[in-house]
Amino acid sequence: MAAYRIRRSAAGPRDTGLMSVVGEGHAEEPGFLTPRVWIPFMVTSLIWGSTWLVIRDQLGSVPATWSVTYRFIVAAIGMFILALVMRQSLKIDRPMVGWTMLLGLLQFGMNFNFVYTAEHYVTSGLVAVVFALLIVPNALLAKYWLGRPISGAFKLGSVIASVGVGLLMLQEYRAAPVGGADVLLGLSLVLCAVATASVSNVLQVTPKIARFPTITILAWSMLWGSIGNSIYAFITAGPPVIDMRPGYIGGVLYLSIIGTVVTFPLYFRLIRDIGPGKAAYTGIVIPVVAMILSTIFEGYVWSMLALAGGGLAMLGLVVAMQAPKPNR
Repeated sequence: MAAYRIRRSAAGPRDTGLMSVVGEGHAEEPGFLTPRVWIPFMVTSLIWGSTWLVIRDQLGSVPATWSVTYRFIVAAIGMFILALVMRQSLKIDRPMVGWTMLLGLLQFGMNFNFVYTAEHYVTSGLVAVVFALLIVPNALLAKYWLGRPISGAFKLGSVIASVGVGLLMLQEYRAAPVGGADVLLGLSLVLCAVATASVSNVLQVTPKIARFPTITILAWSMLWGSIGNSIYAFITAGPPVIDMRPGYIGGVLYLSIIGTVVTFPLYFRLIRDIGPGKAAYTGIVIPVVAMILSTIFEGYVWSMLALAGGGLAMLGLVVAMQAPKPNR
């Protein structure tokens, strides 16, 4: 299989130098222990692991659709400001307008509406654990859409991690204080969220999109996503509803700025550096982080099942993140 050619983004002189992948093979990728990989990986995992507690507090007097809308209106404003501060060009061509609309619909519209709605039926812990399955469609779509091979280490690590995720899922299912029908509906919604997020993850690595800086793509995608969310929220939930509690307002700001503006540029860069499959391993770390935070703030008690699942998930991460030998 021919090696990928690596080139700088063609978005202009103010690009940050993010690398895009073009060709029909597999590019040499940085190892997991290099700072450009493990720092954004851990920062993203830790922050997103904390967002599950905040999201649950958003599900009260305000319809989930409006909470999603507020989050991405603020996030879109923050992303445009970030682009200006970093002197990133916000110019995109006409075809890219359509692509950013699609990414906004999938990643920042459907994905998050599915997640927020699912938390009405199942616990946030179960939602976080099921979302770890993102590694599977991300790896498969990257293989068949982009031609990125799946290494033996990644396959082995994914099997180990999947067993760990299965144990965590079983633990959360047993602890869920809802009926069987609610659990089934909640899980179905999470799987829909996983599917939309995966398609978005892989699409933004394609050369036609990756030629633009990550922050530029995110700013426009969040703008279109927030517009779509506003329309959907008005149709399904009526006029805007807002909770003026400091906790709610603070939660919206945390999810928008820390949980979105800070993390998504880091995560999308990870996708470009190590591929959608490995980047999705943040989803393996996130539920473990969420459970640790729940232990600190909510008195969560770890069972043997949860300990075994968390341990296997982390072991799978270590195995899967072994960098492949470079093509010569």
